[in-house]
Amino acid sequence: MIRAGIVGGTGYTGVELLRILVLHPAVELAAVTSRADAGMRVDKLYPSLRGLCDAVFTQPDIDNLLGCDVVFFATPNGTAMQMASDLLAHGIKVIDLSADFRIKDVAEWEKWYGMTHASPDLIGEAVYGLPEVNRVAIQQASLIACPGCYPTAVQLGFLPLLEAGVIDAGQLIADVKSGVSGAGRKAEISSLMSETGESFKAYAVAGHRHLPEIKQGLQQAASHKVGLTFVPHLTPMIRGIHATLYARLNTDVDLQSLFEQRYQFEAFVDVLPTGAHVDTRNVRGSNRCQIAVHQPQGGDTVVILSVIDNLVKGASGQAVQNMNLMFGFPEQQGLETVALYP
Repeated sequence: MIRAGIVGGTGYTGVELLRILVLHPAVELAAVTSRADAGMRVDKLYPSLRGLCDAVFTQPDIDNLLGCDVVFFATPNGTAMQMASDLLAHGIKVIDLSADFRIKDVAEWEKWYGMTHASPDLIGEAVYGLPEVNRVAIQQASLIACPGCYPTAVQLGFLPLLEAGVIDAGQLIADVKSGVSGAGRKAEISSLMSETGESFKAYAVAGHRHLPEIKQGLQQAASHKVGLTFVPHLTPMIRGIHATLYARLNTDVDLQSLFEQRYQFEAFVDVLPTGAHVDTRNVRGSNRCQIAVHQPQGGDTVVILSVIDNLVKGASGQAVQNMNLMFGFPEQQGLETVALYP
């Protein structure tokens, strides 16, 4: 049994961590923090946890986290980098769901996130928490940079093609749609359902801050630079990421077999049968990524469809998957949940 803490327990990823961890057989919740709600019982704010969680929100101070074996940061960018060093010095493992440690180039991170990095010395120590790529390194890590939701869906879709070298890596296109929960739990007009409902839009076409993270992972898979056009869209649904990925083939290849073989031992990546189409509702609430592979009209363009729940495989579920690996638990423990339908 390990003791876990959550810094930022009131946002969507924080409460998703709570939903998963309260049923995890090897985890005891030792601390859940919130500046605004300190002193309040967690199940008062989230009655769905009644009878499962008797924790009280505390201030996000180091002293309140010292009894933990692992601390999750479900916080805005810029918070984890202020506290991670102290926690690591006390032998506490850190899993950061924000972007603080994802990008290895500090200058590039500061350019996209608009702040000075407080712990640049830790970036080299951080392991990028995509288990399907870095499983061995995650098992030995003390600091995990949990991937973003867009990067998870896009990388899992492109990885087999880049690793096999069967596409032109200089002309990749990622056309990706997200539900409104991806913007976080905050009072912002643009993310209100009454503003997003009955509408559909692209945003950040000039450049989204997940772009350098995605390119970093794809370049690692390809072992050279890649060219990527990434356009995110906001859709009028609460949960879900749907990535439609395009690339030009440079050789004849059995695409279905390529994907099935790459992911045959991955519990949380499901390659659908030939001709299938993915649907975000089929992964809603689960830690699974479903992928479908298409080659329209038998031409030289490959279209990969990749869907995840942005709050689970795109955030909190993947964070727990990393925790399981770090502590030697079965990788699927606490995550064996069937998607919600309808």
